[in-house]
Amino acid sequence: MSETITIYCKNNNIYKEIPIGSSLLEIFEMVGAPLQHLPMNAQVNNKTESLTYKCWQPKDIEYVDYSSSSGMRTYVRSLCHIFSKAVHELLPAATLNLEHPISKGYYSVIHNGKKIDEETIGKIKKRMQEIIDADLPFQLKNVRTSEAVILFREKGLDDKARLVESTGMSYTSYYDLDGYINYFYGCLVPSTGYIRLFDLVPYFDGVLLRVPQRNNPMELEPVIRQDKMFQVYKEHLTLQRTVGLDNVGDLNRAIEQKRASEVIMVSEAMQEKQVAKIAEEIAARYKEGVRIVLISGPSSSGKTTFCKRLQIQLITNLIHPVGLSLDDYFLNREDTPKDEYGEYDFESLYALDLPYFNSDLKKLLAGEEVNMPTFDFGTGHRIYRGQKLQMQKNSVLVIEGIHALNPELTSMIEDRFKYRVYVSVLTSISLDNHNWIPTTDNRLLRRIVRDYRFRGYSAKDTIARWPSVRRGEDKWIFPFQENADAMFNSAMLYELAALRKFAEPILTEVRECDPENAEAYRLLRFLRYFNYIQDIGLPGTSLLREFVGGGSFHY
Repeated sequence: MSETITIYCKNNNIYKEIPIGSSLLEIFEMVGAPLQHLPMNAQVNNKTESLTYKCWQPKDIEYVDYSSSSGMRTYVRSLCHIFSKAVHELLPAATLNLEHPISKGYYSVIHNGKKIDEETIGKIKKRMQEIIDADLPFQLKNVRTSEAVILFREKGLDDKARLVESTGMSYTSYYDLDGYINYFYGCLVPSTGYIRLFDLVPYFDGVLLRVPQRNNPMELEPVIRQDKMFQVYKEHLTLQRTVGLDNVGDLNRAIEQKRASEVIMVSEAMQEKQVAKIAEEIAARYKEGVRIVLISGPSSSGKTTFCKRLQIQLITNLIHPVGLSLDDYFLNREDTPKDEYGEYDFESLYALDLPYFNSDLKKLLAGEEVNMPTFDFGTGHRIYRGQKLQMQKNSVLVIEGIHALNPELTSMIEDRFKYRVYVSVLTSISLDNHNWIPTTDNRLLRRIVRDYRFRGYSAKDTIARWPSVRRGEDKWIFPFQENADAMFNSAMLYELAALRKFAEPILTEVRECDPENAEAYRLLRFLRYFNYIQDIGLPGTSLLREFVGGGSFHY
């Protein structure tokens, strides 16, 4: 009789005796296939593992499909391997850059000396479908990093060689797909047949890789044009290539060469140039009647610091800024609306006292003095500290908050009086040509550090709260971002290298038995790609100071 072990399947709450050495995919069938859709990966003792992972000891297992962010990441990585293989076969001299998520898909550029036409895109798509129909296995290989570097360079994958060479890891894993190798951060599905739906369409000067909807995997995500955001991305890609930082391997090399201060100065100067340009545009629009500047953006995008720096630049344009935070207009805690889970929905527009806010807004625009409220997050109630605001003849009202671009917030004010700014973390630097850095990871790491250092929340608390925050952003923030007159990218080329030393000790406090450990462990592995940059070189006005502390502004 073969030896067995006991596993616990969280999906259907059962214990099962299974043959030792069974793969997660084999176990999935043994426990009754407890998902409506195909599994993409599994959380094994709260760590994400590929379905080819074999169990040699008792484990807790939770299977994940593409309705979760972890499952969708696995689906997209696997699809990208198929995409890159198809491009390599059809255009062997071309370079494929999978650059960043946008318009509900993934923007990519195929560098082939000429613009890629629709006929070529159709051929790539056809070849991708052939690879999927063949149900080819993704074979995981694990070799010494020195061997991986040689192999990558032999295959013309210098970007991947630079990345793994600069991390200091002893071993490197890569995937072989029918003789075509590629390196991806994170696991893939067992075989190409797991990819059920995709599309490839022209998008600006590149292509958009379309993926299924998470809540309805039989339908593709709609293509939502984000022209303004796309232009901001392109500007930052141009900057990083001007300074020779195409990918994280280049950044690590710059740090090793003692050029970190140069990278910091260029990044900070680029941001200050952006802030100054926006202030000049507001000054020009002030002459045409603009009296309100509305600043919005998702969690941990750096809205507060941007707002403070913008006010300084407005003063240099001879405009008197009057700052106001929407957070101070929260309803008292007991009056806050609740979400579908019965929890307070702090992301809702209706968590604000809209009548009270609009009353104060009208008074301020009329030149009246207003007794400003302050929201005490400790008690969950509005208080007054004697702070009074009044606009002068040359004033603009600068309003900052996640709902600032929602038309309903200021519906009683004509648009000609408003100037809207959207602030976000549009991370343009990538790990390598095929591994972009999700902007949500950048923001989550910022928030983990800030919440721990200044708000008394553990990484476990922040990670647990993050899905609710993301749902709120999808509903209340992202639909209005293209309403902006200007977009400000608060991501900096160097920042993840600077955040690493702050984030790592906080993330290691998450215990293995905590459900949040899967995300904490993933982020810790991700941070290992970055060489450390010390924060001592950061200017006091750096936007990163909002999250790590030690800055010139009072928060």
